[in-house]
Amino acid sequence: MEYDVVVVGAGPVGSMAAKYASKGGASVLLIEEHQEIGNKACTGLISTRALDECEIGLGRWIQNRIRGAFIYSPDGTGITVDGKETKAYVIDRKIFDRELARQAVKAGADLLVKAKATGLKNGKLNIIAQGESLEVSTKIIIGADGVSSRVAKWAGLGRAKKVLGGVQIEGLYDVRDQDFVEVFVGSVAPGFFAWAVPLEDDVARIGLCATANPLQHLKKMLKSHPIVSKRYRNSRLNFEAGAIPLGPPERMVAEGLMLVGDAAAQVKPTSGGGIYTGALCAKIAGEVAAAAVKEGDTSAKRLAEYEKRWRSAIGRELSIGMKIHEAMGKLSDVDYDKVVKTLEDPEILDIISQYGDMDYPSAVVKKLILAKPRLLKLSGVFARALR
Repeated sequence: MEYDVVVVGAGPVGSMAAKYASKGGASVLLIEEHQEIGNKACTGLISTRALDECEIGLGRWIQNRIRGAFIYSPDGTGITVDGKETKAYVIDRKIFDRELARQAVKAGADLLVKAKATGLKNGKLNIIAQGESLEVSTKIIIGADGVSSRVAKWAGLGRAKKVLGGVQIEGLYDVRDQDFVEVFVGSVAPGFFAWAVPLEDDVARIGLCATANPLQHLKKMLKSHPIVSKRYRNSRLNFEAGAIPLGPPERMVAEGLMLVGDAAAQVKPTSGGGIYTGALCAKIAGEVAAAAVKEGDTSAKRLAEYEKRWRSAIGRELSIGMKIHEAMGKLSDVDYDKVVKTLEDPEILDIISQYGDMDYPSAVVKKLILAKPRLLKLSGVFARALR
């Protein structure tokens, strides 16, 4: 078998890379190691901008529309951020991922499922597909194979600066308002946060990410958290576990090879979301791959265009987000209580509601600092991060 480009991993990011490489005129093989598309553990909450970036619009993958969030401090104080209109969607990842893979195939890519990449040598990728050993000759490999990327390892490229563990259940839950997600900060989820994402008025995805022992923290939250334990009805319709990579490595390009998505830690450090950022970067990777093949130059120097373009697009935002993430990870429960109480100010909540952005959180931080200088006492580190 011979292809110009092989994309390893058929999640949303891999499918977008395959689609754009195909649109650019390259012959493309997209492979997925699982026997079906759409096995990623995920809250399924994506911004309206992310849906636009994925170019598939509204469809049967939409399970709920979200316009805001209830944010709870450790002492139970809650604030409401109301975007007044749909800001995000809750999606069915299996249907969503399959539709993106279908779009890649429609664009011209070939797709193999239950096909695991097992080795790379001299431009030849070894694959075990449905139990059969295959050797694929290719000019470029795009690694979209997740946080534990084998492609990155084979190329000697770095890994994410930090990896968080995440766990989630779907269960019966007395949802406060189906149009709002619930976010819980502090020691309930050390180093990140916990959530309840409504699917219906009595069903939610409940989970958290933490720097260590996420399952232990989830069990504790379900059993004894003053808000969650009262609403959760002791049922589990499913259970998922995964990892979130934060902080992109210094290099994502090698000879005839690029990394995208979770494999490149192109994930928002403030929310853990990676579909918008990954899709944006995947388009660039696909375009660069197709152009490089056409030019007959797939060197690392040529592919560095991808590195330059994606960092220009979102590199600064990810860097700022990482600083915000690290600063929030240092806050105690008392600190969080103080921050949330400060944010109860109606003028501050109005700014957050008006300028809050899941994909570009630095925008609202800037607005808050300019409008309310006293916030610098609580978040001076954020101000320094934005210089």
